[in-house]
Amino acid sequence: MGYCGLDFGTSNTTLGVGDGATARLVALEGAELTLPSAIFFDFAAARAEVGRAAIDAYARGVDGRLMRSLKSVLGTDLIEQDTLLDKHRIGFRAVLQRLLGEIKARAEAAAGRPLESVVHGRPVHFVDGDEAADRRAEDALAEIAREIGFKHVSFQFEPIAAALDYEQQVESEEVALIADIGGGTSDFSIVRLGPERRHANDRASDILANDGIRIGGTDFDRLLSLKSAMPHLGYQSPMKRPGLLAPNGYFTDLSTWAKINFLYTPKVMAEVRQVQRESARPELIARLMHVLEDHLGHRLAMTVERGKIGLSDTAALDLPLGWIEPGLAAGFVRADFETTTEELSGGIAQMIRRCLDDAGLGPDRIDAVFLTGGSTLLPNVRRAILGELPRSRVVEGDKFGSVGLGLTIEAMLRYR
Repeated sequence: MGYCGLDFGTSNTTLGVGDGATARLVALEGAELTLPSAIFFDFAAARAEVGRAAIDAYARGVDGRLMRSLKSVLGTDLIEQDTLLDKHRIGFRAVLQRLLGEIKARAEAAAGRPLESVVHGRPVHFVDGDEAADRRAEDALAEIAREIGFKHVSFQFEPIAAALDYEQQVESEEVALIADIGGGTSDFSIVRLGPERRHANDRASDILANDGIRIGGTDFDRLLSLKSAMPHLGYQSPMKRPGLLAPNGYFTDLSTWAKINFLYTPKVMAEVRQVQRESARPELIARLMHVLEDHLGHRLAMTVERGKIGLSDTAALDLPLGWIEPGLAAGFVRADFETTTEELSGGIAQMIRRCLDDAGLGPDRIDAVFLTGGSTLLPNVRRAILGELPRSRVVEGDKFGSVGLGLTIEAMLRYR
């Protein structure tokens, strides 16, 4: 029976297969083991591209529609809604099915065999504080997995999967906190690990705490966009009527990956034109109109994401926005970014404290902190995590591959 571990992430996706003894990730795009979780519908060619090819088609200005961060619609009303593609509409569930179906087909080609069983990764909470929505999200993902051809579908929490990957290098028994900070969620587990435990089928007693919060890299992108990019498009700019500012909703949606495409409608365009007429700074709203009319929202979001990544290594930088208006640039300052996102990093620290309380352990009882997920590279996120566990050994996991490998290890235990 062909089995795999599938880490469908908000930003990136990996898939692993096993030979009964070892797990490995398969190439999903050329030689690349990671695939950006993106799909582009090319209107002229009537076909869909995924991953880097999708982003490249969008960046080249091909007439079509880019969708990213699709995992974030799970557990929300959006999963049952549809969206306009050129002259017809398509449901978000169908978009997810098409993207995941292509990933499965590529993985089967790389593995050289059909894949019938999958351990799907999932965050601890798809939706914070709503168990019913959380169940709906998992059910929807399971249904899609069966629709694309998986006969056996099960789930494992993403931080537990990362722990299973880390355990392969553990030489003696220890207690570790696994921090998996991805594009959409921050998930944590406190797990008892050791060489004698790694082959056991039932690890429930080794999981001392498991929790998470819907804070991820895209949330940091959104706040950075509102702070550093959107003011150039009229965010919080004055209206002619004293005391009024331009409506926030357009800018918030334009800063939120999963909502960008909802702005490209005649209704929204008409509303923004009216805002421009009533604005005291119409030249700023004109830039917003240009972004919407030319469907440049994802390009702007990718520019902001690049700025966020750049601030990990430098205190300040300017990113050109000349494709909106000649000579326009946005300044990104790390100190401002960290102040703006202080509530997010504080929420991550609070979740770690909650996990410690659930486990009944003090910070000094955690031997190691295992970091995975691309957002652990953000300096303020790392400080939030390590500040709660100052004496623990820091272990750097594969930022984009640990969860996929751990899910494959779990698949070997369940399906081989």
